[in-house]
Amino acid sequence: MRWFILATGLLASLPAGAADMDVLSKIDAVTIFPNTALVSRVAEVELPPGQTNLIFKNLPIGLDPASLQVSGQVSGQTSGQVGGALVLGSVTSRLTRAEAKPDNAIEARLKELLSEREGWQVTLEALEAEKAMMLRFSQAGPEKLGHESRPLDVADWTKAWGAIGSGLAKLGDELRSARGRVRELDEAILAIDAARARPAARSQPAREISVETEVGAASRARITLTYRIGGANWRPRYEARLETGGGGRRAELEFSRRAAISQTTGEDWTDVALIVSTIRADRGAMAPELNPQRIGFRELPIASGTRPGMKSAAAPPPSGGNGQSERASAPMSAPASPQEAGERQAAIDAGPFNAAFKIAGRTSLAGDGAVKTAPISARGLAPDLSLKTVPALDPTAYLVARFTNDNDNEAPLLPGEVALYRDGSYVGAGQIDFVPAGDFLEISFGADDRVKVARVPVRRKENEPTWFAQAKTETREFKTSIENLHDFPVKITLIDAIPFSENAAISVEQLPATTPPSEKIVADKRGVMSWTYEYAPQEKREIRLGYKMKWPADRDVTVEPAPLPPK
Repeated sequence: MRWFILATGLLASLPAGAADMDVLSKIDAVTIFPNTALVSRVAEVELPPGQTNLIFKNLPIGLDPASLQVSGQVSGQTSGQVGGALVLGSVTSRLTRAEAKPDNAIEARLKELLSEREGWQVTLEALEAEKAMMLRFSQAGPEKLGHESRPLDVADWTKAWGAIGSGLAKLGDELRSARGRVRELDEAILAIDAARARPAARSQPAREISVETEVGAASRARITLTYRIGGANWRPRYEARLETGGGGRRAELEFSRRAAISQTTGEDWTDVALIVSTIRADRGAMAPELNPQRIGFRELPIASGTRPGMKSAAAPPPSGGNGQSERASAPMSAPASPQEAGERQAAIDAGPFNAAFKIAGRTSLAGDGAVKTAPISARGLAPDLSLKTVPALDPTAYLVARFTNDNDNEAPLLPGEVALYRDGSYVGAGQIDFVPAGDFLEISFGADDRVKVARVPVRRKENEPTWFAQAKTETREFKTSIENLHDFPVKITLIDAIPFSENAAISVEQLPATTPPSEKIVADKRGVMSWTYEYAPQEKREIRLGYKMKWPADRDVTVEPAPLPPK
């Protein structure tokens, strides 16, 4: 039977005198938030009867001690055995020096050099033996060089001397090269030996976690240590592939999301179960407190010569919350079978306040800051297509796909970059703002060259003040023509604007010749209007916009961009 006990911080206070045991642990699972991560380490230990302090060494200094959680499972016990359960006691965090680890790369290089040195030594000995044999042959008399020990014919002496000379020269070159390589290897081996013999550089500080345990009988236990750590983040990345259809076919949109993950926590994540969560665990847990404000007259020194006025009391800077942090991610449901849509998808667990995505399979990510992307979801949609143009800034019609975020188990879309493809061609990158579940999203897929847009000024009239009228006026009127050159109907939205005034001395009046807009205020932007029509094939429409401004003659006016409303 298995026993399970969860410990958070201090669970119990075990008696002193427990033996220390260093444990080897590995990272088994990571839940990564937008700017931090929750890491779970697992250690398999053989616990002796009684009390034991389990020591987790060389943990990153950046982990948050307040977030430490410990859980344990013990096997091999029966329910009727007294003291068979695992008891977890206090958890202690302290700073230490990280233990020097052997450099496996140096050891592997040394082994490689020694092996190569042995091979060259064999080659060197063979060449030396060949040279010695050739020298002995060259020292023999001519009478012994002929066939069956007969004297060598005088005419062949020159050939024999040439053969011996060229052979010795070739052997000399090979020996010189072999001895040079052996010297290089000896120097490299000596350098590596010297590096190994040097004292290790002063180690960086690390964190050591001690967990008190007690069991009634020898048991095999699985201890899980969980902590929060900074230096990790994930950002959403999206991909939208639009097939515009045509010829009676409906437009199709494949929309996929991925998680771009990176970490510099000080430890590598190797073969871990990875979850990305939308919880912002680096924020405070409570809203800041707003203090009351009192308004009164400012008392000025008499000698200052200034006129008493009124000044608003400045609000104190908001506090950062109570410093509490969220210590755990939302519980995950059992992972669903991966749905094949070109790549494996994550299991989505969307709660009422956050969403978590369990990445399919297991993942490895080095702690060097490299960015790794993991697929989360992909789905096919039937979007509503339309065209949008803002001819006051750009006389181009842009293709827009609109759909509702309602098919990801109510998971929101976080702000991120989206790569855009139209009919198989990459058309650029866009940006997605936060889209709650159930809300709609519009994505633009570039220019449509088969819609012609032209905006021209029709009238501009300025009236200078006269003796009777001490005010200036200015009248402006524009005409925009839009033509659908497609052989099928399309919906086109024109967006234009007139200036607005917040000063009672300046008036702005819309002219009666203005075509009535479909929407008088677009996205809560004052003065911005839109006209939306269904255009038949080859249809052309004209839309007029005019306004009149009036202000005091002794003042000058300027038209400037106004602050945008909050999203």
